[in-house]
Amino acid sequence: MRNFDSLSEREILALAISLEEEDERVYADFAEGLRQDFPASAAVFDGMRAEESGHRQRLMDLYREKFGDHIPLIRRHDVKGFINRRPVWLIRPLGLDTVRNQASAIEVETRRFYEKAAARARDVSVRKLLDDLAQEERTHQDRAEALGKEKLHADVKRQEDEANRRLFVLQIVQPGLAGLMDGSVSTLAPVFAAAFATRNSRDAFVVGLAASIGAGISMGFAEALSDDGSLTGRGHPWVRGGVCGLMTALGGVGHTLPFLIPDFSIAMTAAILVVLLELAVISWVRHRYMETPALSAALQVGLGGLLVFITGVLIGSS
Repeated sequence: MRNFDSLSEREILALAISLEEEDERVYADFAEGLRQDFPASAAVFDGMRAEESGHRQRLMDLYREKFGDHIPLIRRHDVKGFINRRPVWLIRPLGLDTVRNQASAIEVETRRFYEKAAARARDVSVRKLLDDLAQEERTHQDRAEALGKEKLHADVKRQEDEANRRLFVLQIVQPGLAGLMDGSVSTLAPVFAAAFATRNSRDAFVVGLAASIGAGISMGFAEALSDDGSLTGRGHPWVRGGVCGLMTALGGVGHTLPFLIPDFSIAMTAAILVVLLELAVISWVRHRYMETPALSAALQVGLGGLLVFITGVLIGSS
């Protein structure tokens, strides 16, 4: 790996060509990844891709004029100082916020590269082109916003925001809510049955921890294997499974942790308060993201939790 300061003008131009080609392909990947759900935003990145293509062509023309037709392959990972980027093909599904943040980071890094490269260039024409490209990168965000205003009219922007919200609900909220409900409600019976049967905080904690982790693993695999997301648009199955499994385990561990308190009466009181808090959170999430009326959500979740809690108490006390 080379230090940037050791590069010659020929190598700097070759690196710049490689960077512009990579950025062009990244923007093309962004556009393709957004096209189905966010066509207007995809058009914005198509415009940014075209700009990067123009930058690359200008760099290649100057390189050939100065150094001939052979352009050595020098890439970002060959030179110290560049940020490691996560490949776009690993970022699935693409979200608007993720794409915009990564595009902003690309613009800042590329601008700094051109500023530093121009400061080292001795050839007048090379320095002028690098200065020009640095200036264009400074205004790249403004041009992107101009493209956005042209392509993203108010109605389109609202539609894309709503589509983004639906994707978030499908890919994160739904599996997370299913896991939280299962972990918080289904583990009530074994935890409180063990608590009332043994009157021992440690025994209740062990049973609750085992039930929570077991339920998390089970729900995670069940969600991941339910569908691959190709038709439903629910995203990568293992991401959904991970979210569902994690929330399931957390839902059960929440009212299990109070049994770390040695005093059984205090631990039981704390556990019941945590259960009430968990049910309130679940009701709020159902109301906020699943558009369930607040009263209906509270009654549904509260009734289910109460029945499971009573079941655990009756079995543990028998």
